Amino acid sequence: MEPGGAAGPSPPERAVAADVPVRVRRSARRRRTVTAFHEDGAVVVCIPARFTRAEEEAWVARMLARLSARERRRPPGDGDLAARARTLSSRYLGGRAVPTSVRWVGNQHSRWGSTTPADGTIRLSSHLQGLPRWVQDYVLLHELAHLLVPGHGEDFWALLEGYPRTERARGYLEGWTASEERGGSGPSGEEGPGEEGGTHAGDADVDDAPG
Repeated sequence: MEPGGAAGPSPPERAVAADVPVRVRRSARRRRTVTAFHEDGAVVVCIPARFTRAEEEAWVARMLARLSARERRRPPGDGDLAARARTLSSRYLGGRAVPTSVRWVGNQHSRWGSTTPADGTIRLSSHLQGLPRWVQDYVLLHELAHLLVPGHGEDFWALLEGYPRTERARGYLEGWTASEERGGSGPSGEEGPGEEGGTHAGDADVDDAPG
């Protein structure tokens, strides 16, 4: 469809990344503003009904970039982590992993996350807050899987096969750790005592107005 042509119906859902669907909503009442936000594990982009398909594609890409930038600046809080844990458990673990609490902690210097299966608690290192969301999701999913399988055997890694960025996230964390170790900060990836299943090695609204 060429720019300026008639706008056809928007597809109800598309994938912005392998694990994050994007839904476009057109509204006749929306004249100039474009909004993006998270809803039920997806990103929703609301646009004016008059947009052509080319305008839709351009604005979806623009709003996704702005939403991602805002999320990087504002790490999710504990409440956001709990909601994200429910989404990840439902999507990749059949909803079987149900933690009693999920929270950020600043005292984990030897690993990215830890799980205590006995009481169902999950803690993520605050060092993760500056890393991409898909890396945070991997660590959170890793810890959720430890609620089902404490060790790191084949049955454990089988639980993570459904997450499309597992290997990429592991490589990212290993590279980040190596870099930080040279600088003397950040989790080292070493096993810590006393807890099972450590991981080693908030939704934002964005509004804009078309020019």
